[in-house]
This record gives sequence, C-alpha cells and structure tokens, in this order.
Amino acid sequence: MNRRYALLLALALLQGCQNLAPHQNAPQAPADEATEEAPAEPVVYGSFKPDTLYSLLVAELAGQRNRFDIALANYVDQAEKTQDSAVSERAYRIAEYLGADEPALDTALLWAKNDPDNLEAQRAAAIQLARAGRYDESMASMEKVLQAKGDTHFDFLALSAAETDQSTRDGLLQSFDRLLNKHPANGQLIFGKALLLNQDGKSEEALELLESHPAQDGEIAPILLRARLLQTLDRGDEALPLLRNAIRDNPEDKRLRLNYARTLVELDRIPEAKAEFVSLVQQYPEDDDLRYSLALVSLENQDWDEAEGYLQELVERDANADAAHLNLGRIREQRNDPQAALREYALVAPGPDYLAAQLRQADILVANGRAREASRLLAEAREAQPDSAIQLYLIESEAYSNNDKTAQADQVLHQAIQRYPDDLNLLYSRAMLAEKRNDLAQMEKDLRAILAREPENAMALNALGYTLADRTTRFDEAKRLIEKALSITPEDPAVLDSLGWVNYRMGNLDDAERALRKAFERLSDPEVAAHLGEVLWANGKRREARQVWNQGLENSSDSTVLRQTIRRLTGSEAL
Repeated sequence: MNRRYALLLALALLQGCQNLAPHQNAPQAPADEATEEAPAEPVVYGSFKPDTLYSLLVAELAGQRNRFDIALANYVDQAEKTQDSAVSERAYRIAEYLGADEPALDTALLWAKNDPDNLEAQRAAAIQLARAGRYDESMASMEKVLQAKGDTHFDFLALSAAETDQSTRDGLLQSFDRLLNKHPANGQLIFGKALLLNQDGKSEEALELLESHPAQDGEIAPILLRARLLQTLDRGDEALPLLRNAIRDNPEDKRLRLNYARTLVELDRIPEAKAEFVSLVQQYPEDDDLRYSLALVSLENQDWDEAEGYLQELVERDANADAAHLNLGRIREQRNDPQAALREYALVAPGPDYLAAQLRQADILVANGRAREASRLLAEAREAQPDSAIQLYLIESEAYSNNDKTAQADQVLHQAIQRYPDDLNLLYSRAMLAEKRNDLAQMEKDLRAILAREPENAMALNALGYTLADRTTRFDEAKRLIEKALSITPEDPAVLDSLGWVNYRMGNLDDAERALRKAFERLSDPEVAAHLGEVLWANGKRREARQVWNQGLENSSDSTVLRQTIRRLTGSEAL
C-alpha cells in the first residue's frame, strides 16, 4: 500500500460520519441507537490499489465540504468494486444518513454478503429489505440474528408494512407465524405480530396475543402497546392498573409515566393527570415538551394562572414558542382582554400554529367591529404566505360566518374561487355557506360541480343527499346519493345519520331507527341524538327517546338543534 495514501485515508476515515452533516430530509437515528455510531474497535481496511484509495479519500474530503453526492457515489462505486466489508459498511452508513433508499439497500446487502457473521450487517440488510417491501428476504436475514443473538427487534418489520397493501401485510403476517412456530416464546416476534395486527385493524386479536404472552422483565414496548390497544377499545380504565404496575417495577422509565399521564387525560381525570405532569417536569426540568403538556393540562383544568406561568417559561426558553403564544392568546380571551390576545396571536410565526392564530385574530377583529382590519390582515398574510392563501381565504370567510356576516363570508369565497377555480375545498365551503343562507340552488350547483370532477367524493354525496332529504321532498334522489356515499364509507356515522334521516322522511321508521342507532353508537353527536330521539318518539318509544336526548345534552348542553327538537316534540326543553 502506498504509505502516503494510507496515512491520508486513515486520517480521513478517523473523522467518520461526525463530519457529515445530515440531509435536511434525512430521518434521524433513534436516541437508543446514538451510541452505535462510534465502534468499540477500530475498523480494519484491506490493502487497496492507489486508484481506490484516491477515490475514497476524495469521498471523505467531499463529505467534509458538504458534497454528499460525490461522497456517496464514490463509496458505493468502491464497495461494489472491492467487495470489502468495511467499505460496504461505510457506504451504507452514508446512504442511510442521507436517506438514500436505493443505495442504502444495495450497500447493506453488500455488507451482509461480505461479512456474513456480522449481526449488525444482517440486521441492516433486514431493515433495508423490509423498507423495500421484500419481507420474506428480510425475515430470513432477521432470523440469522435471532438464532445467533436471541434478542433483536422485529417491530420495524411490522411498522414498515403500515402503508402497504393488504396482500403484503397478509404475507408478512404469515412470515411472522412461521418464525413463531420455531420460536414461540420470543417476545420480540410476539410484539412485532401484535403491531402488525393492530395496523390491520385487528385490535382485539393484537390485545389477546399480548395478554397471552405477558411482557418479560424490562420489556416496556409491549406494555405500552397493550395500554394503547385498551384505549382504542374504549377500555382505558383497564390500562391504568397495567401502567401503574409497570411503573412500580420500572419507576425510572419516563415512557411509562408519560403514557400513564396521557391516559388520565384521555379518561378526563384532569387533576390526576396534572399531578403526574407536575412530577414529571420536576424530574425532567429540561424537557420542554413535558412543560408544554403540563401547560395544556392546566388549561384544560382552567388553572389560568398556572398555565400562563408554564407558557411564559416556554417563551423565555424559546421552546414551543409559537404554540405558547397561541395558548397565551386563548388565556387572554378567557380573561376578556381581546387586545392582549391579539398581541399574542400576532407573535405566532408561520408554522403549525400560524393558521389557528390568524383565525383567532380575524374572529376577534370582526366580533369587535374591525372587519376591514381583519380583511387587511389576512390579505397581507396571503401576500406573505402564498402557499397558505387558500386556507387564509377560508379563515376570512369563517370569521365572517362565525359572526353572522354570511353575505361578507360569501363574497370572500366568490373572490377566492375566482382566483382558484379548481380548488374543491373552496367550492365545498361555499356550498355549506349557501345552505346556511338558504340558497339551495347555489349549494346544489357547487356540490354537483365537485361531483362532476370527483364522482366518488363521499362528503359531497352525503352533503347533497342529506340536504335534499332535509330541505326538499326529493327523497328518492337523496337516498340514492346517500347510499352511494355509504358504499364508499360504510362505517361513517355522518352518512349513517343521513341514511336514517332520509328513511324517516320517507316514512320507513324501522329502517331509520336501525341506521340512526348505528350512527349514535359510533358518534354521540347532538344532531344524531336529535334525529334518533325523534325517530324513537315517532315509533312510540318515548322513554328511550328522552334518554337519548339526555345523553346528547350531557355531551353538548348548548346544542341548538337538539334543544329545538326536544321543544318541538315535547313542548318544553325540560326532560
């Protein structure tokens, strides 16, 4: 080996991936893998020809100068030419770091082939094969690791199938079953299969599998998945003791405590959840995500002063600052200080919270007689953020509509549609506003324009069908539209509600009741409660009708639709 080239290459390779800045779209490595980047033993390279050494040196220098295309291309080329395991590994690391899927797969397979006893190489190959949808090959590589090591992670295989088709998921499930026949007690295989079942909508099967194979000591992920499945199945109360027991055995595990606190929130046990978040923030004072969660729980509990304190801390720490300003604005609104709220909302920069802040500003301005200022604010926002122009038009229209200025709202939507004639969201919004203004001709025109371009648009089909059933006598036409929407989204409670209502209007009380019961089981919405109660009332089941209305009022005591229905049928709002 040329000594000078060898020395230069050694110096370059010692820099490692630490000199390669990640591509802005590249996935970041999980925290628990961060320590894997620095190998315990130095990498040993074979003897290379001068042209190979030169190519690798150029690659390293290119990486240091942010020319990742050259670095990756050279390493991939030399991995294929030399068949050297160390070069293959380095090429794979760079490709993975940059999020380059095809080179990552090719170099992982080279690394695994050239270093067959290296378990990390086999695992890398398995991961890349799974990402490429080659699940059987991936499982074969993973089994090598399983047989040699006995403790590896199969969850990535299930997760990688989340966006694939049904036949692919079925095939992967069969692969898991084959491995489980060989290793029936392997916790990682059981966990991976449970994940896959859950992704396939088989929550009960996934839960049964995990419950029949309790997690071993130190296994946290299966417990968290069990808790999540219980919540999905509306059995959140059962998740609490499961998490409490796990916390008792693993008192320092942050994930368990955080999930316990979140479960309390979902069960509406806000004071208990708040106490848990207070304890977590005390234990992890640098974790601003926890601080933000505590602020939100305090808001939910209407502890305005405490929430404000936590949010101000976030602003001072420049952490979640936009979300903090948004919620500080909401606190100012609760305290009837609209001007202070406007100042907070104005501090929200473009990002996830920007549109919500724009809506609140517009709503406050219109409500306080400053409509022109609201329109000017949103016009300036559309100029500054052209990618959000359509949403900002919708926000302006909504602000006017919220304050009973439907003519102005309609004018804004007409202006927006002239500028963006192909946007279906604008058309749908104008249709719903037209219905509110009792302009059924405009509503139908806009919805049929949507359906002319998207005949399978279930939302437009349902909206048109329901309105025809509720506001006209075109019942047969309405029913055809609703049934088509139901064929597209058979479990949608809004469509089931429409089907029940059109059957009621047609006099088919039993069919109406069946559809509305299904809708109410899936969504205890006040309008669904009003419809189901009315059908039960007409069917002579008046005691049950009152029970349904009571349940609807518990969920939404200020529902105008529900109260009007009760008063119309009973003569009083008192039940």
